[in-house]
Amino acid sequence: MRFVTFSVNDSAATLGIVMGDRVVDLRKALQGTVDVPEGLLDYIKAGEMLHAHVRTAVAQSADFGADSSFALADVRLHAPFRPGKIVGVGLNYVEHVEESSRTLDTDKDLPTRPVLFSKPGTAVVGPGEPIRHNGAMTQQLDWECELAVVIGTSALGIDESSALSHVFGYSIVNDISARDQRRSGQWFFSKGQDSYAPFGPMVVTTDEITNPHTLQLSLTVNGDQRQNGNSEHMLFKIPTLIADISSGVTLEPGDVIATGSPQGVGAAMDPPTFLKPGDVVACTIESIGTLSNPVVAV
Repeated sequence: MRFVTFSVNDSAATLGIVMGDRVVDLRKALQGTVDVPEGLLDYIKAGEMLHAHVRTAVAQSADFGADSSFALADVRLHAPFRPGKIVGVGLNYVEHVEESSRTLDTDKDLPTRPVLFSKPGTAVVGPGEPIRHNGAMTQQLDWECELAVVIGTSALGIDESSALSHVFGYSIVNDISARDQRRSGQWFFSKGQDSYAPFGPMVVTTDEITNPHTLQLSLTVNGDQRQNGNSEHMLFKIPTLIADISSGVTLEPGDVIATGSPQGVGAAMDPPTFLKPGDVVACTIESIGTLSNPVVAV
């Protein structure tokens, strides 16, 4: 299933699923059949039993009326939800390790363990929402298209063999970074400022993406391609990431792991090229969709 948080005209945002070129309001469509929460985060936290009931009810519904089904082109998509925590993974593609060592003073050797950092929930914005460019704060605002893993069930001390059973689905995060705001090797402020985690446009469940390590990732700025990679080239695959993070940190339902960026960041271009007000940056991941955001001066 393909979950979105959407609104129509000035209505409040609500939970829906994408079916072809339509969006179905789950609460309205299944009213009287299944009690569906208003938001995706509460839906994920409700657990597999609710999800199973919803899958069955949707499959058995012959049609959805005009009051609960809308053209995808006519709705506004929001960030799917605000995660409890976003765990970022740095230097998780070989070519990105190399380009970062040339331009960002990181180690030229491949990491032997996942490189982890965090982004706060306040960094999240949805499709079409602005990425803030504060010229007094940064002149090196950069992009990174990343596959996002949405946790479905709590995980602490999980081994790799069972790690994927804790995943609800997959989405996109654009790991925006102010390269000139790194502080003695610490990335939190560089990567955690407001609007530095565009997230969406939807969350696709694991039954639709059975192998997350075969997905094409690409990114454009103003229509010009800057990144093009495939998740098969992750140094540390998703089970390894879940096992490593959960060895000391509880992953909770609705937490997000941003699994790292392929090569092609702005800092590595010749000359280095960064986002500026007026730009539009778009991340596309196979089987998920496109997450596009404008860059706006503040």
